[in-house]
Amino acid sequence: MKNYLFYLSSLVVFIASIQIISSQEKTCACCSDQHAAFDFWVGEWEVFTADGNVAGYNTITKIQDQCALKENWTSARGGFSGTSYNFYNQLSGQWEQLWIDNAGSQLKLYGNKLDNQMIMESKPFKRGDGDSYVNRITWTANTDGTVRQLWEILKGEEVVQVAFDGIYKKKVTSKKE
Repeated sequence: MKNYLFYLSSLVVFIASIQIISSQEKTCACCSDQHAAFDFWVGEWEVFTADGNVAGYNTITKIQDQCALKENWTSARGGFSGTSYNFYNQLSGQWEQLWIDNAGSQLKLYGNKLDNQMIMESKPFKRGDGDSYVNRITWTANTDGTVRQLWEILKGEEVVQVAFDGIYKKKVTSKKE
């Protein structure tokens, strides 16, 4: 009987060990360097225009088990908000963004990180003049912890308009005493 209990307890310990090891071996589907390339944008931000005025507030969070970033933008002037979903597409080998706002606009961007910048572009589109243009948005991780977002409209290789140029500063939260 003692041998039976010894073997039974040994079997229980063995099975428990296998379960612990197998749970530790579960892989994270989105824990690669490519999936972390845009993590410098994650946070609670106050966004300023080039002249120092507050443009709005942005919250970027990691969602879906670290597989995507969700952006929630609110304009400082009120009345305008938007959300984007950003993810690394393993099939295409690039980042993608889908922006949707409360004005009914949408924007799809594609790109990758280069050094300290995430650079994404839209597919070409036509304006009223019949010419073809591309949206290019560049997010730059600055050494002081801020992030610059530069949205340019290109005609060929020429920048014909800057749609937005802002600096993201981490939102300071006050502690209640």
